[in-house]
Amino acid sequence: MFTMKLKIDMVGLFVADMPGMVAFYRDVMGLETDWDGACPYAEFRGAGVRLGMFERKHLPALLGQEPGYPNGLNGTLELAMNVGEPANVDKVYAELCEKGARPVYAPRDEPWKMRSSMVADPDGNLIEIGSDFWQ
Repeated sequence: MFTMKLKIDMVGLFVADMPGMVAFYRDVMGLETDWDGACPYAEFRGAGVRLGMFERKHLPALLGQEPGYPNGLNGTLELAMNVGEPANVDKVYAELCEKGARPVYAPRDEPWKMRSSMVADPDGNLIEIGSDFWQ
């Protein structure tokens, strides 16, 4: 029986356009990275879980088989960013869209008592901009 407690340490994205995706997460989303432009792997720092990226063209060699990828909006995962107060959702959503994020849905109050919106990155990965839950 496995008894070790596991915790999520990093979320990784396998990206088609490494320079474009690094620029998006650095310049639009405001995450910090030391990526040098040469390596097929980049990592971003910030509060919470690490975000890593690996260039798709190198993935078959790593896996030993050819993976498949979704087209358009990627409905298989969501990156969620908590911006605290509900009013912050509107501000952050507007700023991200102004900087070039692809709007998916505008800020709205959800039945589970949080305010949320969504944008997409250049590869079509969904990014939720959400608030804390309220009572």
